[in-house]
Amino acid sequence: MANYSVIFFITMAINVIVTFLSWFFGGKEEENISAEQKTRHTQLLRKYLIVYLLATLSDWLQGPYVYALYDAYGYSQHDIAILFVAGFGSSMVFGSFIGGMADWGGRRKFIIIFAITYAASCITKHFKDFNILMLGRLLGGIATSLLFSVFEAWLIRSHSDAQLGRNFLSKSFAWAAYGNSVIAIGAGLVANWAAGAVEMKPVTNGSDIIHVGGYLSPFDISFVALVLCGMCCAALWDENYGDQGDDQKSGDDNRQSKWYDGLRNAYTVTIRSRDILLCGIISSLFEGSMYIFVFMWTPALKKFAEEGTSLPFGLIFSTFMVACMAGSSLFSILVTRIKVEAMAVGVFAASALAMALVALGSSDVTLYSGMLIFEMCVGMYFPVMGTMKGTIVPEDKRAAIYNLYRIPLNCIVLFSLLTDLTPNISFTLNTGMLCVATLLQAILMTRRLNMTKMSDLKERSQQEQSATIVDGDEESAALVARKE
Repeated sequence: MANYSVIFFITMAINVIVTFLSWFFGGKEEENISAEQKTRHTQLLRKYLIVYLLATLSDWLQGPYVYALYDAYGYSQHDIAILFVAGFGSSMVFGSFIGGMADWGGRRKFIIIFAITYAASCITKHFKDFNILMLGRLLGGIATSLLFSVFEAWLIRSHSDAQLGRNFLSKSFAWAAYGNSVIAIGAGLVANWAAGAVEMKPVTNGSDIIHVGGYLSPFDISFVALVLCGMCCAALWDENYGDQGDDQKSGDDNRQSKWYDGLRNAYTVTIRSRDILLCGIISSLFEGSMYIFVFMWTPALKKFAEEGTSLPFGLIFSTFMVACMAGSSLFSILVTRIKVEAMAVGVFAASALAMALVALGSSDVTLYSGMLIFEMCVGMYFPVMGTMKGTIVPEDKRAAIYNLYRIPLNCIVLFSLLTDLTPNISFTLNTGMLCVATLLQAILMTRRLNMTKMSDLKERSQQEQSATIVDGDEESAALVARKE
């Protein structure tokens, strides 16, 4: 049986080394950047991280105890599966148009709506009533759609408004991914302590509907984090919109007359642009494999556990998060040396190899090693994909298109929930999806490089034409001077 404690410390040592190297080598490109730009970026990043990390803290606090809570209420595995399907289905349906509403109505406003919606979902967990719990899953699905689209859209637009280039945006995504991993580890420890501090029991002896304590305590802490998230967003963030937001503020209401126009316009733009479409398919394939991995890593490792022994799931989860942190630090080192499009090809290829190792592993050490490599790739994926989407997806439809990307992702997740696939088959499916993602990313990279070359050639041609005109004017002036 694998020594998970030793593997944790080895992974932590790798993370410390890579993080130190990212601090030492990651800032080499900053020599031509002004102190004013650095100050603007620091201020923007600080405002963003306060709100974003409170949001992710609320999400991480809830994640480990949703299934456990439903099980403690006495619901069957079938009922719990229905509740989970409802959550992902809600994210797929409502998320398809709510992003367009955020582009149109204001992203800061919809992040406050996220905090209110997710907080309401936390409140429903106290009720041992299937219909109320179902409502909570629907609200949670809406909040999840906002969490994984509107925050990123606000950040990218804010960088543009502050005149901070792609280099700063990449660093912001790297910091966000690193901070998210740190928050995940802390949230796991806090939630574990809170869940065991007080026994779960009904509020009154005569009624078995409303409960407190036990597995509900992490949801209560999450509620507090969401209240703080909404308050900090309202106090610290400026409102921003898609590029068409200025038209709205000036009174032009013709640009989007119906609530579904954002979805329709986002769909049209995505279908017509091969780069946007490729980007969406790639992100759905990778994130779909990531969710399947989340569902399947526990039974996969259990298969190799000795009879009568329990696995240290908290330690294993923390090791995964440390590997993610190492991945985001590795991105910070490589981003100044490798184009993100090329880096993405390497990330997806390494992910496919890691997942193949998990699918074919004949021992727990081999299996776990593949999982840790995959988690490191996850840590690199989010800043890589965030930077790519920041340059490919148009600003005026950004949140709408990001939520459109989540429709095939949720279809993949629903397929995983509704089918009875074994861990080996699931990981084999992941390997195939990641191989396809690698191939599509190579195509996208080639297209982006060709576009850059064509743009450079066009700019050079224009410069040469300008130089020819200037030379011609000088020759004409010389001839006139001779005649005179």
